[in-house]
Amino acid sequence: MIAGGEAFAGTKSREGRVPHRVSETDAARIARYRPASGMLSPRFSGVPSFMRLPVLTPEEAAGTIEIGLVGIPFDGATTNRPGARLGPRAVREASTGTRMLNPASGIAPYALAACADLGDVPVNPIDAAETCRRIEAFHAGLRTGGIVPLSIGGDHLVTYPVLRALGAGRPLGLIHIDAHSDTDDSQYGGTRLTHGTPFRRAIEDGVLDPRRSVQIGIRGSIDAADERDWACGQGLRVITMEETLVRGLPEIVAEARAIVGAHPTYLSFDIDALDPAYAPGTGTPEIGGFTTREALHLVRSLRGLDLVGADLVEVAPPLDAAGITALAGGSLAFEILCLLADAVAERRAA
Repeated sequence: MIAGGEAFAGTKSREGRVPHRVSETDAARIARYRPASGMLSPRFSGVPSFMRLPVLTPEEAAGTIEIGLVGIPFDGATTNRPGARLGPRAVREASTGTRMLNPASGIAPYALAACADLGDVPVNPIDAAETCRRIEAFHAGLRTGGIVPLSIGGDHLVTYPVLRALGAGRPLGLIHIDAHSDTDDSQYGGTRLTHGTPFRRAIEDGVLDPRRSVQIGIRGSIDAADERDWACGQGLRVITMEETLVRGLPEIVAEARAIVGAHPTYLSFDIDALDPAYAPGTGTPEIGGFTTREALHLVRSLRGLDLVGADLVEVAPPLDAAGITALAGGSLAFEILCLLADAVAERRAA
């Protein structure tokens, strides 16, 4: 504790200099919602939850929890290899290996924000439209309850209803890290709800501002030369992996930060942004992706943005090798959680 009844939260501000300070009242509240200590019980013991956090219902969490980790076990909109419906369960298991402090960024997320595992959205595994309605309603409730969601999919369609819930009344900016643009109009006989269409639907619905949206790491073969024309025509910035290699990550990150600016922004990370050597367990792998080291650097470089939600999607455990994709997913989810906790603390202090 320090003079004035405030405690350092074990991290630095977005400028990287002054530690956040948390009031004594907030510190006491936040301390009730953090992972079980690995020094008191082995991290491989107990019922797995995201980051070993307490498990609450959304109703129990409203007004108390600031960040809710949510599973969305749905892959009914996958057009290639299924299995991402089991992603939340595998990421929960893998994430039990994470600890309390991020030594690279200095962020101690559980000292900055009250966090909990809020369970899974009750999806309908054979009805994409109904599942979208359920996801939107679930996340709209979180928004009403003042909870910032970190959602774990599931295929990438699940991002669309989350954006509808969080972007209602205020279109969000977007940082989207992926191998694919996911801005198709329709697939397979005119189907409009697939994991290849979520961002087009969100732009059409007015919940996503394309002029404040950027996609990073896009690569792989495409079906037609004009496949990305609609997205670019809306003002969405598409940064291919080839451009990333030529310009380098620091320059790419600087441009991405400038695009989204200081306004509310959503972060979506598709695990197939990683090269299949690091994440084979995914539905549509593309060679030539990021290494896990590059992905860590990329995510950490987004610190200081006004993030109001995030997701990590497309981990497909049945296609995994020795659990390395789930490990990457759980580790990156922790990095994203650190960004969200830092953003929550910034807004609380504003």
